[in-house]
Amino acid sequence: MSSFDSLPLRTPLKMALKRLHFDTMTPIQGESLTPILQGSDIIAQASTGSGKTLAFTLGILQTINPKYFAIQSLILCPTRELAEQVAKVIRSCASEIGNIKVLTLCGGLPMKAQRHSLTHGAHVIVGTPGRVLKLAQLDAIDLKSCKLAVLDEADQMVDMGFIEDIEAIFGYLPSPKQTLLFSATYPESIKELTAKLTHKPIVIKTHTTEIKPDIDELAYVVSDKTLALNTLITHHAITNAIIFCNTKVVASELTQTLQYAGLHALALHGDMEQFDRNEAIIQFRNGSAPFLVATDVAGRGIDIEGLDVIINYDVPQQLDRYIHRIGRTGRAGKNGMAITLVSPHQGDSFLGLERHIELQELPRNLNDFDFSTAMQTLCIDAGKKEKLRAGDIVGALIHEGGLTHEQIGKIDQLDHLSYVAVVRTLAPSIHKKIQNRPIKGKKFRIWLLD
Repeated sequence: MSSFDSLPLRTPLKMALKRLHFDTMTPIQGESLTPILQGSDIIAQASTGSGKTLAFTLGILQTINPKYFAIQSLILCPTRELAEQVAKVIRSCASEIGNIKVLTLCGGLPMKAQRHSLTHGAHVIVGTPGRVLKLAQLDAIDLKSCKLAVLDEADQMVDMGFIEDIEAIFGYLPSPKQTLLFSATYPESIKELTAKLTHKPIVIKTHTTEIKPDIDELAYVVSDKTLALNTLITHHAITNAIIFCNTKVVASELTQTLQYAGLHALALHGDMEQFDRNEAIIQFRNGSAPFLVATDVAGRGIDIEGLDVIINYDVPQQLDRYIHRIGRTGRAGKNGMAITLVSPHQGDSFLGLERHIELQELPRNLNDFDFSTAMQTLCIDAGKKEKLRAGDIVGALIHEGGLTHEQIGKIDQLDHLSYVAVVRTLAPSIHKKIQNRPIKGKKFRIWLLD
């Protein structure tokens, strides 16, 4: 694979790539970056985890002018989670360039705050189509200086009914402009969209050179799926998993059932407020809730390192959804596992996915397995805006709470909140010790999540 050094990138970008330990390009990066840097429109068929986000990020940052405080690039994503993930990559790569302001504009968050942020300007907007269009219709967002537009996971946005919103947003963009469209699949609806929004695009499709994750795909025929979940978690000694359901109702009900059974499980679906969705993902990532019960849309864009297993509680209705689901495991060269639960009447639906996986009976030999969750999350009512640093939190937990470095887990900080995972057995006593103690000379409200 080619090195990023072979590309005519600006020096700050090369410095950022070295800092982030990006040396060689993935297939989609190798094929798409040259035409992107040359200013061509592209249509790229690339799966989740292929490296496409870095490809369009480099295209955006190569020509961005930090001194010109106007929206120069727009990225549209199907979900809030994916938008946040994309924005994080852009900010990380832009750190060597200068003061590049990246704003996320997504539904589920107060529009008033977003409109206020827009009055202060931005260089890059990452958002969901519905919210971006609404702000454009209210004249709250000025896109006339936007020279590059990206559609990320275009097939998902079309499936979610955003095609009219996307076309309307493009009516606010200047012409000419560069358009980059990335899609895991290329159905007829995407062909129609690209014909309207792109000009002489270069079509890119990565083939067998793509590095495929090593995922062990299993399927069990079961009559009682809830009972089967407990059996399989024990048999496979599963310590963390995303459990996918086809509907929000089933996801909510299954989460409650698992909680009653003593498993730390959290739901993630579109009816939840963004605040609750953020907390669910944070607790899942830091090990406080090892089971996340998600719908397809809500689970899009979640990137979890070291994920044991993906479980299809419901058989996916289309092959591409099955592929998207199992793509959450088996990343970064690590092995993964995907388990599908198939009711007796769902056999034909599962066979229709054409995965050539033999249906098995549930295993009878169960291992001794401890279901206890290692971590619990402390929430502190202060974050980046209050200039509370992760080091300040660690210091308080060690000096005031008596913890060691090994007993402190992942720390996540938002603008006005901080979350820190600590060993669950010690969490109540630690909370009691530090809840009235100052951190960095100030007292903050502190509570436990569970």
